[in-house]
Amino acid sequence: MTSALPVRLSGRDPRTRMRVLLAPVVLGVLVLGLWQLAVESFEIDPFVIPSPQAIFDRFITNISSIVDGVTVTGRNALMGLVIGAVIGIVGALLASATWIFDEMTAPLVAALSVIPIVALAPVLYTLYGAAAETARIIVAALSVIVPVYLNTLRGLRQVRPVHRDLMRSHAASAPQVARTVTLPTATPYVFTGLRIASSLAVISALIAEYFGGPVGGLGKSITSAAASSNYPLAWAYVLGAILLGLAFYVVTLLVERFFTRHTGSD
Repeated sequence: MTSALPVRLSGRDPRTRMRVLLAPVVLGVLVLGLWQLAVESFEIDPFVIPSPQAIFDRFITNISSIVDGVTVTGRNALMGLVIGAVIGIVGALLASATWIFDEMTAPLVAALSVIPIVALAPVLYTLYGAAAETARIIVAALSVIVPVYLNTLRGLRQVRPVHRDLMRSHAASAPQVARTVTLPTATPYVFTGLRIASSLAVISALIAEYFGGPVGGLGKSITSAAASSNYPLAWAYVLGAILLGLAFYVVTLLVERFFTRHTGSD
């Protein structure tokens, strides 16, 4: 499953594609311009909302510390995403193959989906120590498991029994059935879960930093800047977090498109 933008761009002439790409850029510039104008015209205090110019200036002058924070938060989010995705996908494969495992895990997944994951951060810091990044990684991983598991399981169940029976009637082996029927059908659902989980991993890792742990990461930087009343700098770190989340989403989307083309060519 590709994003809406590539679908809208396919089959259109270059001028139409350029207009589709420029539309969100123009809208963003317009919003920023109105934001700047409103702050200057109404003399809005920085603690309410700073101007885009002030945020951008702090972003440029503190780019090194922002990159350091992005590196720490991004590493924790990436590790949590990989761990949670593996657990979710493997769990969905087992649940689709064994009804007993499916019945056993259903209440666990339901319980996990309603647990305030970030509230576990203080408990995990106590268990693994406030000097380790383990708690942040676990929080990110837990937030990833549910969307990946549910979407993968739904994709695996989209394969109709008649298609599997047809493959077996042609003496297809289990790997051939998985490659030609199960995998192409489930792949869009798997990557839908991964795209949702990629943003959740960044958000969870970021929020977990508010509750303690090692000094470092965008969450700690935001709270430190806000505590010192340096609100434009706090928003500059927020901008870094937004860019990090977008990077995770875009990379996941690119991997999805590559994997979809590769499996489709097979």
